Amino acid sequence: MEEKNKHLARYHPEANSSISRLAMTTPNKSFSLGRLMITGGVNSLVAENKEFALFVFTSLQRHTRGDWGDLSEEDKKENEYSLNRHLRLLSAYERPPLPKIWIITEADRSVTTVLFPEEY
Repeated sequence: MEEKNKHLARYHPEANSSISRLAMTTPNKSFSLGRLMITGGVNSLVAENKEFALFVFTSLQRHTRGDWGDLSEEDKKENEYSLNRHLRLLSAYERPPLPKIWIITEADRSVTTVLFPEEY
């Protein structure tokens, strides 16, 4: 975990305030996001591409509502099992031509990370 976290960066400042508000205001939130983190690759694209920034924001909204995105039915069932057992949660979102993102909430709900699959 420590090795992974040293490669993480915070959201671009403008995005961070919007994302923080999301964590506090999303209705029907079924779990805590904890501290919101973003990898360097995602951060760079959020900073330069408003469409991608909106995609990340709406994907986080979906994640907090338990909409696991573009996962197999088996993986969605695993998330439903994990939700109330405090196990790690994974969502995947795609909207071509934008790159696919993953959102991972750690088992203890202390951190939620947005990343590209190749950054895992």
